Amino acid sequence: MDTQQANNQEALKEQIRKLEEKYAAMGQDLSSYLDGLLYSEYLTYWDYINLDVLLNLQQPRTAFPDEEVFIMYHQITELYFKLCLHEMRQIQEKSGDGAFMAQRLKRMTAYFESLTKSFSIMIEGMEPEQFLKFRMALLPASGFQSAQYRMIELQATPLIHLARHDLRSSLLEQKADIPTLYSHIYWNQGATELATGKKTLTLRQFESKYGSTFLAMAHEMEGKTLYDMYLDLPDSEQGPELKESLRTFDRQVNIDWPLVHYKSAVRYLKKNPEDIKATGGTNWQKYLPPKHQFRIFFPDLWTKEEKEHWGVPEKMGVL
Repeated sequence: MDTQQANNQEALKEQIRKLEEKYAAMGQDLSSYLDGLLYSEYLTYWDYINLDVLLNLQQPRTAFPDEEVFIMYHQITELYFKLCLHEMRQIQEKSGDGAFMAQRLKRMTAYFESLTKSFSIMIEGMEPEQFLKFRMALLPASGFQSAQYRMIELQATPLIHLARHDLRSSLLEQKADIPTLYSHIYWNQGATELATGKKTLTLRQFESKYGSTFLAMAHEMEGKTLYDMYLDLPDSEQGPELKESLRTFDRQVNIDWPLVHYKSAVRYLKKNPEDIKATGGTNWQKYLPPKHQFRIFFPDLWTKEEKEHWGVPEKMGVL
């Protein structure tokens, strides 16, 4: 037996020893698991990613071909949101590690960059005539009802930064508690009836399904948001790379992403003499432009001038 074969055998014995220790710790017998390996089938790509299930998740409500484009892009969007939440959970688990935070933020900014660049599919990738027809079969559903997007917001920044912009000063002065802040969350303005100001069915459905979840998350994240974790880092770990990653993420979520949605709404819903209502009755003209909401996750990382021009990219000097 040559040296290489001897080394391979020793390495194999060491692996077996480690496996025995692993299963012994669980009160299990290694040989039973080895039998299972003998009997089990080889793993395939399509089984591993549940391809057949994935490709059957599209259930159009009409016969218009472009509705499948609409469905699939929204499903892709939700998967990217899930990736962001996955990274945010890891950051929370390693709170206090600035280098780790910077690394995971790069992943999150890559996800949102992909989303923003690909949104041309929604702006140019559907025939307006088809969209304006099949959308009527989707009432009152709306992209407004994306719970994962709201969870990203709730985990990114303290709740005061998500409250209505016109109420933030008074809420700060009264030292409003979490339930009060949540009752004034900015997104409620985006799902009120244009004529009466009443909550739309879209908003009522959304609150019924997710309201308690969001409020519980707001309590859970108090003092533990991405912004809180950054501020808790020592100055030595609040380096320029981390700051720039936070700024990029802030811009992507609160400027770039809403703006591409606004462009899409303008393409399909902007009509004379009167704009077409969104599927959920949402006030898209006032809700989507980021300059109206003035949402900033990490306000200390932006200059006074940048904040004055928030939502107007060409004037911010950062895009």
